[in-house]
Amino acid sequence: MQLHTQDKDYTKLLLAKESVWWKKLLDVQAPYRWNLRRLKPGFVLDIGCGLGRNLNHLKGYGVGIDHNPYSVEVARKRGFQAFTPQEFRQSEFNAAERFDSILLSHVAEHMVEDEVVSLLAPYIPLLKSAGQVILITPQEYGFRTDETHIQLMDFERLRRISGKLGLEFFKEFSFPFPRIMGHFFIYNEFVSVSKKP
Repeated sequence: MQLHTQDKDYTKLLLAKESVWWKKLLDVQAPYRWNLRRLKPGFVLDIGCGLGRNLNHLKGYGVGIDHNPYSVEVARKRGFQAFTPQEFRQSEFNAAERFDSILLSHVAEHMVEDEVVSLLAPYIPLLKSAGQVILITPQEYGFRTDETHIQLMDFERLRRISGKLGLEFFKEFSFPFPRIMGHFFIYNEFVSVSKKP
């Protein structure tokens, strides 16, 4: 059976992955929490927020959107402001220049390049002038570990996506280890930051 990111089973999979005892004991999210906070994202629109992991990293200072209503429900139960896309459109947060940053973390790889552009384009007007768009995707080893991943979103693709959205490229880096480790370490990430002119 093919798993889809909007299914209840996908939410169950995310819950199972985060509840592994050793991940909690070692606080494996600590470096990723630090990395996101050091980007100084301000008030964030987290597109594809899932269960609210990044909203938690940001101490709830933001709003999440996800097309999976089951994941949105979990995020809300955790105390975060989360919406399906339809709900978000009717919310007070759907307003011009409302957000300091847009975050798309571990979402782009579930689609192809032009779909990412189409997903993000309607939300760019909600970003303040000089606001950031932060794109985070898995590197090669991490990409291969999820059957719902469709296209590897490397630095070149992420720069192209930003360009198609009319954003100004700002910086990119591999995290937490140098780029070569993306072939061997499952949790190495591409991080790309662009700004709205």
